[in-house]
Amino acid sequence: MHDLVTLGEVLLRLAIPSPGRIETARQLDVQIGGAEANVAAAVARLGLRVAWISALPDSAWGQRVRRELAGHGVDCAGVRMMPGARMGLYFLEYGTPPRPIRVLYDRRDSAFARLAPVDVDWEPVRRAKVVHLGGITPALGDNGRALTRRALEEAATVSFDVNYRATLWSPVEARAFLDEVLPRARYLFVGQDEARTVFGLEGPAERTLETLARVAPKATITLLQGEEGSTVLDGGALLRPRRRCAVQVVDPIGAGDAYVGGFLWATLGGRPVQDAIDAAAAVAALKCSIWGDIALGDPRDVEEALAGGPNVRR
Repeated sequence: MHDLVTLGEVLLRLAIPSPGRIETARQLDVQIGGAEANVAAAVARLGLRVAWISALPDSAWGQRVRRELAGHGVDCAGVRMMPGARMGLYFLEYGTPPRPIRVLYDRRDSAFARLAPVDVDWEPVRRAKVVHLGGITPALGDNGRALTRRALEEAATVSFDVNYRATLWSPVEARAFLDEVLPRARYLFVGQDEARTVFGLEGPAERTLETLARVAPKATITLLQGEEGSTVLDGGALLRPRRRCAVQVVDPIGAGDAYVGGFLWATLGGRPVQDAIDAAAAVAALKCSIWGDIALGDPRDVEEALAGGPNVRR
């Protein structure tokens, strides 16, 4: 039995060294990134038993991704290797103010897009303590929707991150699918901008969470508010992080996934929701201090971040 099972796509992340632009780039920094795999790696590094279900091309790139995630402690036995398939890509342009960070995707007809429910061994999903899913997978097409629906049927406890991507589907399409998902969710994560775009929710966090609770009545709901932190509705109680970790932002990409990973790690470890919120904020802060999509931390890093952090670790 795994503590956590995730399902989703991994892309090669190709970043233009800042402050360059795509049109002038002469070199690219190669990493990997994918929301559910980012969560899996973060939780595995924190010491829990984690599996990731996906598909990769049976090529040097696919083997590299599988080895890298396995190196973080993720069980990749459920990853299907597909001959002749391609690896999805995304390009990052790190703008300096006033230029924003820009993302350009190239993922059409990737190995994961070919993955169908019949290709998956669902036993790990049935046996997992928590199964984490996200809104990117169903946005990828018919196979992604079918995979998500089957995972919802098989999982005992579901965690879901809305993770809306405007380049993949419209707010109306996303909301229609989420109406199927939210009644099943035990843990729900939604960004403030997503709440506005997909659900049409404006105003204070408390009002947004109370409205979401009507469509996700079983869920502990986290509203991710960027630099303002997060607000969580759990059993009628509103909770926020008790402290804000000091962080020098090196790379904010993946911070939301790191938050989800920290929250699920603490929850699966039996900690109260308030402690899980604090741990999640610490893991997200640690991620922002690290280059790449994945939070490269361990439990000691989390405790040090929550305590204020030592100047030197000996």
